[in-house]
Amino acid sequence: MTGLILPPGQGRKLITKAQEVTFKATKDHGSVISIFEVVVPPGFDVGAHVHSDAQEFFYVLDGELEVLAFEPVQRTEQDWHTWQSPDGDTAVRATEGAFMFVPPGTPHAFRNASDRPARMLFQCYPSPVHELYFEEIAEIWAAGGADPDAIVEMRKRYDVTQLTPQRYEPPALFDPHSSDSRGASKK
Repeated sequence: MTGLILPPGQGRKLITKAQEVTFKATKDHGSVISIFEVVVPPGFDVGAHVHSDAQEFFYVLDGELEVLAFEPVQRTEQDWHTWQSPDGDTAVRATEGAFMFVPPGTPHAFRNASDRPARMLFQCYPSPVHELYFEEIAEIWAAGGADPDAIVEMRKRYDVTQLTPQRYEPPALFDPHSSDSRGASKK
């Protein structure tokens, strides 16, 4: 195959515990837009960030994500989950078929607050900024996890100004022999 037509599930994959990214169209294909299929596991929060030059497009294929794309009245450094726009907008629950466009200079974020993976089509202009970004962040995750300082420094090289931390806190697996959320033992 020439790479111009890809069957389902095909493309170069970068798989970490925090994301699975499949490269669909890249600079190597002659594309000025990088296109990826991304699986976002439960508990992953990309953190609010902004790009000075890049434009991004997100389309939810399966599952649900909480998404945000606006300048808030007040930025908070720990998380973006309660941000509000001057018009009263807040983060949106994006389900299958939801779309988000992020122009340059717009703070944005997504997280999977559900208990199952979400899958999205993600496009970034210009190519190859996010291709290189995904390659390097996969190396950071493979080296033992998300060192926050390493991620912030790496992101600076790829037109990403981090506003709140990236987090990956997978939900605890249900254990019928453990305590419930109130601390009561289940038997």
